[in-house]
Amino acid sequence: MTMAASPSISIAVVGSGGSGALTTGNSLLETACAAGWHGLLTRTLGPQIRGGEAAALIRLAAHPVECLPDQFDLLIGIDWLNAHRFGAEIKVGPQSLVISDPRGGEPPPMVAQSGARVVEIPMKDMAKSIPDGRPNMIALGIASRLLGFTAELVFAPIEKKLADKGPAAIEASRAAINVGFGAAATVEFDRHLAEPRPSTARRWLLSGNEAVALGAIRGGVRFAAAYPITPATEILEWLAPNLVKVGGVLLQAEDELAAINMIIGSSFGGTPSITATSGPGLSLMIEALGLATASEIPIVVVDVMRGGPSTGIPTKSEQTDLNIAIYGMHGDAPHLVLAPQSVSDCLFTTQWATYLAESLQAPAIVLSDQFMGQARVAIERPADVAFIGQRCTATEITGDYKRYAMTADGVSPMSIPGKRGGQYTADGLTHSERGLPTSGATDHLAQLDKRRDKLDGFNFGDHWASVEGTGEFAILTWGSLTSAAREAIERAAVDGIDVRLVAPRLLLPTLPEQLTAALKGVKRILVIEQTHGGQFHKYLRAHYDLPGSVRALNRPGPLPITAGEIHRAIADWRS
Repeated sequence: MTMAASPSISIAVVGSGGSGALTTGNSLLETACAAGWHGLLTRTLGPQIRGGEAAALIRLAAHPVECLPDQFDLLIGIDWLNAHRFGAEIKVGPQSLVISDPRGGEPPPMVAQSGARVVEIPMKDMAKSIPDGRPNMIALGIASRLLGFTAELVFAPIEKKLADKGPAAIEASRAAINVGFGAAATVEFDRHLAEPRPSTARRWLLSGNEAVALGAIRGGVRFAAAYPITPATEILEWLAPNLVKVGGVLLQAEDELAAINMIIGSSFGGTPSITATSGPGLSLMIEALGLATASEIPIVVVDVMRGGPSTGIPTKSEQTDLNIAIYGMHGDAPHLVLAPQSVSDCLFTTQWATYLAESLQAPAIVLSDQFMGQARVAIERPADVAFIGQRCTATEITGDYKRYAMTADGVSPMSIPGKRGGQYTADGLTHSERGLPTSGATDHLAQLDKRRDKLDGFNFGDHWASVEGTGEFAILTWGSLTSAAREAIERAAVDGIDVRLVAPRLLLPTLPEQLTAALKGVKRILVIEQTHGGQFHKYLRAHYDLPGSVRALNRPGPLPITAGEIHRAIADWRS
């Protein structure tokens, strides 16, 4: 009997600090990509700055995947030290296979109570029999054999990675992978995908943070200043060597306050600029964001959200910076807030945000999160999009230059320093059209209207949201939960339930007419978000008239909301 192929296969590799679990996961994803599969890898870590438990979570499929599974098919424990802390995140069941090293400690409750089949393989002892052998390479060989890879296919990315470590390291890894292949030869694993074939397309392996950085460069950014912070640091690490290639510069600032003021200064000088941070850093940047709004200086601030409040959980994902991004600034301060919907969409959304900031002379906040930022995906090469912001600059200046002149679209020509006759003051004080400080009520109202109207009157086109499907049932979600919602809707369709997806990419300014049109005919709405207090639901209630009955599915991180949960919520409400 021919076994039907699974739509996807999910693997978790667990180990203590230094065991190489994350290296094993990355190698599996690279091999799958070379074999023609799509894939997603994300990581979950303990709270330590260095060391501590770690797990690589991988999902492979013949089609693009950008969300985690409901349950893992294969779990490999290089060792089980503190693995119980991942019990809520790594679910296994009776259909799952667990590979356990008898010298790695007792399997945690998430395994013992699951009914999963446990096969013991002495990875540590096997590694000792190989000069410089490592258990994680044994684990890589085991997983690869079970997935149907050839040893040579698996070894290719390892050899490239170890090229600078010399022949001994390469040979040790090759021997360990081969031993792992042999150890898995007698292990039954009844999950498989269609036979992998090498891809003829240009497949990319990238993280959300790398995609954000590339989107910024494609959008015209040529200066970045930032202070390292988890989980946004990889944006800076990618920009540092790559900005130079296009004539740009990255500067590591002494703190977040310095970073945002540096990019305001750079943009004032005519160079599109960006900074990247996480929630605690965004809090420090709020005053300067108000300055950029009042002085109409375009900047892009990427917030890779993590669990909060305060220091929170730096290594875990949440969507709880929504409120501060939208409402955090002092006074009425119209600005842009955007949210990418997947790892691959981080590229487009950041490029679009740069275009909007430059075109509208306003700060743009891009809300990514830890899940997207640090996940890696194997995807087709993203299409080039011609979004490069064209800042309205003053060319011919005669007479008194009015930097903040009232114009039909609210965008007034910006003088670049050195332009004859274009001197003006750019500060946070209420000002006249010429930029002179004033306390007059007429000037204050006029400039408030100007900054509001230029955003409200702009045509954002179809990119403002993903609107898919039909039916009287709709899911409203945003950010990284879009992929899980989309998969849940596909499952509901198999049940005969038509569900519409509406996922805003542009969160501010609000677009009531567009959302009303997207929800036309809808009688039930399920709002899904990764927050404890239901921030997105309350934001929708505050700014939009939602039709029909509305329910919310929300919880904080670190436990992600899965497609299975959303599917069950749809089915339960429908019944």
